[in-house]
Amino acid sequence: MKNIYLLIFCLLVSSAVFGQRGTRKGSFNQSGRSANAFLHKQWWLGFKAGPNLSKPVVENRYQVISPTNYDENEVLKDYEQFRSIGSQVSFEVTFFFRRFSLSFQPTYRTSVFVYTNDYVWQDANVAGNRLELHYNQKQKVAWLDLPLMAKYEFDVGRVIPYVQGGVYSSTLLDATKEVMVSGVDFGSGGEHEFETEAVIVGATDLFAKYHWGAVFGAGVYYPLGNVRLTFDVAYRMGMSNISSTNNRYGSDRLSGVGDSLDDLKLDNLSVSVGCLFPLRFLGSGFKSMID
Repeated sequence: MKNIYLLIFCLLVSSAVFGQRGTRKGSFNQSGRSANAFLHKQWWLGFKAGPNLSKPVVENRYQVISPTNYDENEVLKDYEQFRSIGSQVSFEVTFFFRRFSLSFQPTYRTSVFVYTNDYVWQDANVAGNRLELHYNQKQKVAWLDLPLMAKYEFDVGRVIPYVQGGVYSSTLLDATKEVMVSGVDFGSGGEHEFETEAVIVGATDLFAKYHWGAVFGAGVYYPLGNVRLTFDVAYRMGMSNISSTNNRYGSDRLSGVGDSLDDLKLDNLSVSVGCLFPLRFLGSGFKSMID
């Protein structure tokens, strides 16, 4: 799928360049026909960026420690949803024809998600002699997304709303994991609260090299001369496992603190702002042809 997206990207860019070279120099003076062409068929090139929030969807659960004297469900990971902020930056190439667009949007995306779990160690011989542990585990993962999107624009006025949908494939670039351990020690009849220093490790091997999903959303364009300012909201729905099934227990440091990744799909909600530039009929000083 990655090679297919790369081929599509090359074809889009090459078509846009040759299309721009083929535009007649005098076409700017033909206001009626040029404005019509500007509205009905156009290449757009630009960028956008913004924050995102993630939601892990658990497929199968795994753990290093299994309790013997209390319910196993009490040590299962508790995932935060849409709480930790990541970010994304996208480059966009779009071909527009009569309200419909085909858009390729390579994206550098970092996603952050957190889960917690708790353990209790109880002395079988001394009542009240126990140790309570709380684990806070933060994952920050960077991907290169390759989305292929279809858009439809609504002609309702100067501000142009649109809806979009498509598919994406993602390549893993980097991942880190931060584990914080805190708790209460009730040993010797006392009560001592503590918190350890964070364990931060590279976690690239714990995640799958590739995953894919569906994406859909909506947004608006605001024309500023021939340039479009953009605002959009997109929801990525993960369709495959982001965890590495081969390296689940591959980190000695993480296994030592009782951690192993579940099988996860990752949903992501993003907000982006940016701008798009037309590759055809762009006049000097970005003067609008359609005002």
